[in-house]
Amino acid sequence: MIIKLPDGSEKEYEKGVKVSKVTQDISMGLYRASVGAVVNGEIRGNEETIDEDAEFKVVKFEDKEGKQIFWHTASHLMAYAIQELFPGTKFAIGPAIETGFYYDLDSEHKFVEEDFKKIEDKMKELAKKDFEVERIEISREEALKKFEEMDQSYKVELINDLPEGENITLYKMGDFIDLCKGPHLTSTKSIKSVKLLSTAGAYWRGDSNNKMLQRIYGIAFEKQKQLDEFIERREEAEKRDHRKIGKDLDLFSIHEEGPGFPFFHPKGMILRNNLLNWWRDVLEENGYGEIKTPVILNEELWHKSGHWDHYKENMYFTKIDEADYAVKPMNCPGSVLVYGSEPHSYRDLPLRLAEFGLVHRHELSGALHGLFRVRAFTQDDAHVYCLFDQVKDEVFKMIELADYLYSTFGFKYSIELSTRPDDYMGDLESWELAESSLKEALEEKGIPYVINEGDGAFYGPKIDFHLEDAIGRTWQCGTIQLDFQMPENFDLTYINEDGEKERPVMLHRALLGSVERFMGILIEHFAGKFPLWLAPVQISIIPVSDKYNDFANDLKSKFKDEGFRVEVDGRAEKVGKKIREAQLKKINYMLVIGEQEVESGKLSVRKRSGEELKDVDFDKFVEELKEEIKNKTITD
Repeated sequence: MIIKLPDGSEKEYEKGVKVSKVTQDISMGLYRASVGAVVNGEIRGNEETIDEDAEFKVVKFEDKEGKQIFWHTASHLMAYAIQELFPGTKFAIGPAIETGFYYDLDSEHKFVEEDFKKIEDKMKELAKKDFEVERIEISREEALKKFEEMDQSYKVELINDLPEGENITLYKMGDFIDLCKGPHLTSTKSIKSVKLLSTAGAYWRGDSNNKMLQRIYGIAFEKQKQLDEFIERREEAEKRDHRKIGKDLDLFSIHEEGPGFPFFHPKGMILRNNLLNWWRDVLEENGYGEIKTPVILNEELWHKSGHWDHYKENMYFTKIDEADYAVKPMNCPGSVLVYGSEPHSYRDLPLRLAEFGLVHRHELSGALHGLFRVRAFTQDDAHVYCLFDQVKDEVFKMIELADYLYSTFGFKYSIELSTRPDDYMGDLESWELAESSLKEALEEKGIPYVINEGDGAFYGPKIDFHLEDAIGRTWQCGTIQLDFQMPENFDLTYINEDGEKERPVMLHRALLGSVERFMGILIEHFAGKFPLWLAPVQISIIPVSDKYNDFANDLKSKFKDEGFRVEVDGRAEKVGKKIREAQLKKINYMLVIGEQEVESGKLSVRKRSGEELKDVDFDKFVEELKEEIKNKTITD
């Protein structure tokens, strides 16, 4: 059996070798730092075995896969602590997630934040005992008997839903046994610091017809210093919460009359329109024509596109003239109809069609979160129809466009290549061709990427862009998707050089992604301190008393004539209060108007950062502001 390492070297072993043995053979120091490995794309713990030729990569806590192993074990540790402190608790599921872990519980005790310290202390006490995390494989019948005896009905239900004849894996630490596939740490001793974060309600299996369980979220680390840094970042993230800033700056609101359907206020629309108008101009310069397609289309279309079979649970439906229709969850079928509405020659391709299309997707109420997770949102979609030998160049252009977009806002980014999911449309041969085409484009461009197995769209693989914001958080944002399926389903053609019909290739591309989500990311990235070109209010003119209001309003008119967004704060309040309130509103520039400014005609400028400038010439100031807008300058 051959084990291939990331550097290309190979090692030979007998079948059944443990992950830990392979890692130890590479380096004992690496083994001590490791928490497991990725074996043929699957995350495994150190005590699991390998039974076939494999590509092998060791993972540490700092790796995404390492955190998954570590936090999965911490979720079991939390459940163990709760079992000790609150006997009779029934356990549902407890996975690792991107930001830590959670466990869903059924208990007569109502968990509140005051319980957290007690549970954390018990977790640390148990972890110090250095329990082995033992993997146990037993039959379905044995597993059912064990969990029935333990009165763990949720585990019994999960086991009953597994295929007949399949062996079951359990994990045991101390006196706690859980139904689990793993992977896990080999012992509890490396869990040095823990923090429980919040509680929430969660329906069993996400179904509102089932019982509401209690969900406890937590996080854990190898060192206390890591936890301290996490808490600091979390506090900073709370200050940047786009829902709070959105309310403070009067940008948007969410109402119980429309959960998941955001309402944008005038200042929020200024931000939105400036963003989209700029992006429209960029797309036009890059050869895109803009289209608009209907929000509601008939059921037959969604059968043909594949959404009915692969995406139906996320869609909304209605009837028109007693016929079945659906509210579109994606824009691509509408774009396909536009392409197919007239014949095309190979000379027409690539054809780039952009659409700022409103889509609706059904999200569970518990998943809704400000602008980040909504039920109605606008995508900056584009669909490029091209020849197969044009695919690489078009992908290059899209990557360059993405780089221009994200660098404009100061985002760093990383790239994932998401491959064929379990629920896919089409044949394996076309999927393999699509995946290899995207890989070749990334590798020829020299762009580092990681494979995200099984996370492609149901109709094609995709390149995903993950943005890193000002405080180091990552956000999945833009996507480029290669699709051979929809042109086939809709019988799209073009006339080739020989006068014969051929299928075009279809590239899907959204770089802002959800406009609403991108706005939420921008709000948190800038903490509401928008660059001048985006800011809803760019200048606040603050007269020191009402006798200077006329001068302030005349000045406002001059700035408006130059194209700036200006407000005058003519209230009968102290000037210090007006300045503080303008700073809280994150206004870029404040102009204080008093006797000296009226007599001299010069401006006293206070920047949002607190810097003050005296005797500023109006024309020079306007010139500097226009230059700041032109350059999309990012300031504090």
